[in-house]
Amino acid sequence: MGEPNHSASGKELQHRTRTEAPAKKNWHSQAYTLGAISNFMSTFLTFPIYKVVFRQQIHAMAVSEAVRQLWHEGPQYFYRGIYPPLLSKTLQGTLLFGTYDSLLCSLSPVGPHSLGHRWAAGLMSGVVEAVALSPFERVQNVLQDGRKQARFPSTFSILKEFNSYGLWGRLSLGYYRGFWPVLVRNSLGSALYFSFKDPIQDGLAEQGLPHWVPPLVSGSVNGTITCLVLYPLIVLVANMQSHIGWQRMPSLWASAQDVWDTRGRKVHLIYRGGSLVILRSSVTWGLTTAIHDFLQRKSYSRKELKD
Repeated sequence: MGEPNHSASGKELQHRTRTEAPAKKNWHSQAYTLGAISNFMSTFLTFPIYKVVFRQQIHAMAVSEAVRQLWHEGPQYFYRGIYPPLLSKTLQGTLLFGTYDSLLCSLSPVGPHSLGHRWAAGLMSGVVEAVALSPFERVQNVLQDGRKQARFPSTFSILKEFNSYGLWGRLSLGYYRGFWPVLVRNSLGSALYFSFKDPIQDGLAEQGLPHWVPPLVSGSVNGTITCLVLYPLIVLVANMQSHIGWQRMPSLWASAQDVWDTRGRKVHLIYRGGSLVILRSSVTWGLTTAIHDFLQRKSYSRKELKD
């Protein structure tokens, strides 16, 4: 009999956290911190899945073969190479959650927040994320292209190539190659995530589930649907950002046409090899949302005790 009361109080605290806490002056800076911590932890926990996806993309091998290869190398190598994605994903969480919270409070200082406000704040936070993190993704995609390992064996060699261009070349051909599909993918992805995260979470909380289950399921469902819808853009970005050099690069439309042609002009072939990417998105966003919700609840509980 005590469990429903606990869930109800958890839901009440969760609702008050969203509607009252943003009015406090120091909440904006804390939103950036909570985003950084939640993304840091979820990235660390899911990095072995990331490595399997990476091996599959680089060596074009089956999932089972990639897992077997990592297992033979030994557990001590599971987290080798974690620092670049850990840095970029932590920065992503900082910008995504912090910017979203700041924009949402500007659009609607007093909650509850409407779907339109959540969509607009999510869309703009995705724009900020794309502008800040697109260079990281660009370098990472060049590194993952096995055809360029001999010419560009390290991050430094890629940066040296980009910096040899003129100012406009550094942006259009270097760091921000493929920026427009990145912008569309990130802005729409963030808008979808933040628009439906809280409604799904609130609906599950009303079922009397343990307080950690609704954010975990909400994040997983959001991550899965968002990645499923936007996966063609993920493929397009990887295709566009794999090109490097001063030679004439294909335009956005030409790149999209090339992806469509090489996949046999069939939608299901666009999604081939995307199962692990979608699974990783589901697990990562489920953990990120659950960790963020837990930290937010704890933080607000401490604020209440001080007040």
